[in-house]
Amino acid sequence: MTRSRHRLFQTVTILLLLSGLSFYTAQAQVTLTLDRALSIAQTGSPDLQQSLLNLERYQKSLEAQRAALKSRLSLEVTPVNYSNQRRFDTRFSEWYTNENLESNTRFTISQPILPTDGTISLINEFGWSSSNSTLNSSDPENKSEVFYNNLYLNFNQPLFTYNRLKVQLRQLELSLENAKISYAMQRLNLERNVTEFFYNVYMTQMNLSIAKEELANTQKSYDIIVNKVNAGLAAKEELYQAELNLSTAKSTVQNNEVNFENAKDQLKLYLGMDLYEDILILADISSNPVPVDMELAIQNGLNSRMEIRQREIDIENSQFDLIQTKSLNEFMGEMNLRVGITGDDKKLNQIFDQPTRSPSVGLTFNIPIFDWGEKKARIAASEAAIKSNELSLSEEKKQIIVDIRQVYRNLQNQLTQIDIAKQNERNAQLTYEINLERYENGDLTGMDLNLYQTQLSQNKISYSQALINYKIELLNLKIQSLYDFERKEAILPTELYLNEESK
Repeated sequence: MTRSRHRLFQTVTILLLLSGLSFYTAQAQVTLTLDRALSIAQTGSPDLQQSLLNLERYQKSLEAQRAALKSRLSLEVTPVNYSNQRRFDTRFSEWYTNENLESNTRFTISQPILPTDGTISLINEFGWSSSNSTLNSSDPENKSEVFYNNLYLNFNQPLFTYNRLKVQLRQLELSLENAKISYAMQRLNLERNVTEFFYNVYMTQMNLSIAKEELANTQKSYDIIVNKVNAGLAAKEELYQAELNLSTAKSTVQNNEVNFENAKDQLKLYLGMDLYEDILILADISSNPVPVDMELAIQNGLNSRMEIRQREIDIENSQFDLIQTKSLNEFMGEMNLRVGITGDDKKLNQIFDQPTRSPSVGLTFNIPIFDWGEKKARIAASEAAIKSNELSLSEEKKQIIVDIRQVYRNLQNQLTQIDIAKQNERNAQLTYEINLERYENGDLTGMDLNLYQTQLSQNKISYSQALINYKIELLNLKIQSLYDFERKEAILPTELYLNEESK
């Protein structure tokens, strides 16, 4: 009695452990739908994260350029500057020794002027200087100690050349816009890739399910032939064939299990999920034909496709390159205006008692004479680049039309393939059931039944694949035309851009 209780206790303990293990396994498994996979990819995909980092780089570069257009304040401090030098005085044609000790500061407010590419600066220099000068060692020293201050306003303006500030700012704006477009395109590609990975896992899961069903049918056929051979109603050759069919079915199940696990790893890797996390795919691949208007798809694609805007950005950048190329060895000038006052005195509070005005005007010209044809050749190269980008824009529009037409034709073809695959599956199911009955009655060999079983499995897979192909082509049309025919609404490119303010 005691041993019975002990065995009962062990049995209950094992059952509890097994139930707990199964509960843990069930808890650890994650059920994935397509929407859930897309949501995970938005934050976990390495490709999308790389695109976001690239977008952030251009965003910060543009912020830095805009900040550079604001006033800059700087302070330069020289606590000690000592020198002792032998110099030549050109006024008296004499050599003298000068010993100088100086301490000064320089405060600058500089403001770039965007409309003209000029710079205006307010500068104040303040310091103290002690200077000793002697002609010979026996001569008396000429010593001077003064405080000084130099306050002036300086304006520098390039002439007869392009506005470099505007060009740099516009180039950065275009780079940021291009990065946003690349991010938006990456999101669309992400949706397509996730969908393909997702349905690939679903198909391997379906293949595994069909293979297990085939194994169950083969096992049933094997049991039937074993009973017949034992009863002397069938030859042993039939048993050998049944054993071969059963081994083949088991091998097929094992191969499909391997393919299923590999496909899940690829999906988890792309989504950025934990590779040790088990997933289960739930997908709705039911056939729901969506009405599609090809002309609407083409028109919306031409109006909205971001690749067209990228080609336009390339043209604008190449035009800026032409402007910069034309500035090589160009005739240009520079005007510099300066207005200020300078004061100095031994006493600090008397620096500006007798100030000195110090205006200055400078005008400089750079006049190229001969460059051996360098500028002309570089301009021709830049103009060729512009024409190449314009041709790329034209070809891009043509390619969009061709791609949308192809996708539209593929969609119509997939609807036909779905109907054919559905009919074939139904016929294969009925054929298998009829021949299974013939097999049970001894009117069909095991080899022939296996052919009908294989045919049924292949038609089931073909039907599922046709449904998935239609789903993928419908998504491809959405990406090509930027129009969602399921929801009957256009996809605006700006909706795909990253909203930095919401981050």
